[in-house]
Parts: sequence; structure tokens; C-alpha cells
Amino acid sequence: MYGHEGFGMGFGMTWFWIIGIAFLVLIIWLITRSVNQNTTGSQSRSALDILKERYARGEIDRDEFEEKRSRLE
Repeated sequence: MYGHEGFGMGFGMTWFWIIGIAFLVLIIWLITRSVNQNTTGSQSRSALDILKERYARGEIDRDEFEEKRSRLE
């Protein structure tokens, strides 16, 4: 009556949709995980580490570095 494929899509087409949706969920999960790792990585540095980096780059002088370091410790 409807041919050998039943009512239209058939069982093979159902698997195509399931695999496609699972693939999209995987891509979204990987992107979300990547973004979360980038934001949490920068937050794990301490204030003292940031202060040392600023001193090393020459953004602050020795007196300012020592003053801020003593406040942090």
C-alpha cells in the first residue's frame, strides 16, 4: 500500500535524526567546555601573581610593588 518504506521516513531516517541531534549536542558541549576553561584559567591566578607580572613588565616601580605586596601578604 505505501511501498517498502512504510509511512515515509522509515527506520533508517529516524537513526539519521538521532545521530544528527547527538552530534549537535556534542559540538555545543565541546564549545561550552572550551569557553569555561578559558574563563576559569584566568581566575585561578592570585593577586600576588598578577602583581609580580605587572612589576616584571615594568608597569609599576619597585616601591609600588613592595607597598602592594606587603598589603597582600
